[in-house]
Formats: sequence, C-alpha cells, structure tokens
Amino acid sequence: MTADGVVTDPPGGVRLRLDLAYDGTDFRGWARQPGLRTVQGTLETALARVLGGDPQLVVAGRTDAGVHAAGQVAHLDLTDRQQERLAASRGGTAEALAARINGVLGAYPDVVVHRTAVAPDGFDARFSAVWRRYEYRIADRTAGYDPLERVRTTSVKAALDVEAMDAAARSLIGLHDFAAYCKWREGATTIRTLLEFGWHRDDRGILVARVKADAFCHSMVRALVGACAAVGEGRLQIADVAAIRDGGVRTSDVKVLAARGLTLTAVGYPADDLLGSRAAQTRARRSLDAD
Repeated sequence: MTADGVVTDPPGGVRLRLDLAYDGTDFRGWARQPGLRTVQGTLETALARVLGGDPQLVVAGRTDAGVHAAGQVAHLDLTDRQQERLAASRGGTAEALAARINGVLGAYPDVVVHRTAVAPDGFDARFSAVWRRYEYRIADRTAGYDPLERVRTTSVKAALDVEAMDAAARSLIGLHDFAAYCKWREGATTIRTLLEFGWHRDDRGILVARVKADAFCHSMVRALVGACAAVGEGRLQIADVAAIRDGGVRTSDVKVLAARGLTLTAVGYPADDLLGSRAAQTRARRSLDAD
C-alpha cells in the first residue's frame, strides 16, 4: 500500500473489480470510519466473512454522507489465502463472489454488489478512471413534493427556470480551476475538466442535472448545482456562475445543496490495454486529490 492509501498491483496477485450500488441515506459516506456505518466498512465486513483476512477496497469515487451510487466501481486485491477460500467456496469463481457478498448483506440491503470479476491487467478503480458521471435531482414548486422520492430528490419551494439553469451549467464546461466550487483540502488541486453539465425536466417535472468530469473535488457537484439553482430562482444571473468560478473564491451566494439529491451514476475507463498507463499518469498527477 502506498503512503496515500492506494493499493498497488500485487506481483502475481489477483485483483477483482466490483460493480455496486447503494442508497447513501443511512451511511456516513464511503470511507471506513471508526464507530460509524459506512459503505466501505459494511462491504469489507461482508467480504471478511466470505474470504477471511482483512479485505481493503479501493473505490472510483469516495462519496460523502447521504450521497447515493448506481454505478460505483471498486477493486480488491486477494491474498493467496483468500484466493484459496474463494476457489473452495460455492461457485468457486470471481463471478460467483457477488452472490456470496449479497447473501451476507441480507434481504433488502441498502448496498448491493451487482458484479464481481477478475480485473484486467493494470486496472485501478480510482486511478484508471477517465471520467465520473453524477445526476442531481430537484423537485421545485412546479414539480411538487413526492414522498416516495424524498431519499433521492432535494425539494425547493421556488419555481425554477430550467432553461436559465441549463445555460448557466453549460457556461462552466471545460478545463478550469474550480476552487470556488470546491471545499479546500491541503495539497489537492482544484483544476478539473468538466465534460458535460446540463439540466432538463423529466416526464414527472423533476429537474435533473447530469454532470460529467474527469474527476471531482470535495463538494464540487453540490456546489455547482447550488449555483444553478440560484440562477433558476433569479438570485444569480447566468453569467455570474462563470464569473464566480473565475474569481477562484468561495462565496455565500452559492449554496451547497443537500446530499440526498446526488447519485454517482457511472464511471468510465479506457480500453484494457490503456488501463495501466492511465493509472500511472493519474497517480503521478494528482495522488493527493480528493474524489
């Protein structure tokens, strides 16, 4: 393991890729924390029951408390002993491990592993990723409040102008320093490439943002959607969101919206033969970054 907590490729070892989803409502975020229920802690405890030892997951994006995931990706390096236990278990393959984990998690769990497989050479769930995509959902006065949507949708009392919000979002796309929209962390760069950002209303009237970037710094997505919501309410003008970004300083004009509306929907990776070089490139460039 490296100094920043990244598990590197074990010589001759087996690395597994796990594709998973979770409802973040009752988790204190992804990362294991003593005495708190987290996604990582829950999954590693289940993996320890199935494989033994001290499993350590590395994830594509460390989500905050209350944030959900539909397309999260993690990896796990197996020790020799864990490989032996897996081979001797029911099914006996990496692909069969997902069902074993989900069996430990129980009926109707708030985290589930959709797929497990041997990872291609050079794969690193965090550093091989070339983009992450999030969705943010807002129910405004026009859409109305649906109690069945309360765990994944933020409610606001105002009627929001979705066209203005979409224009504001699109003005932020590109390679920029997003310090004004990030929570400061020592040693972490805030330069990101925002690849996609736009708003629309779904068939139920819910405002939905789709946000895609090479990576995100801490609180970045919720600050970006908060700025757009301020435009939708008329508290900010469309041009203000880019001006705030270019100013490089966080402002009280931008509210970080609630975690409940945010879902990590997908993580993108390059072709298998580029996984290792991508991981090396990213690890060298921003090994201290927040996700």
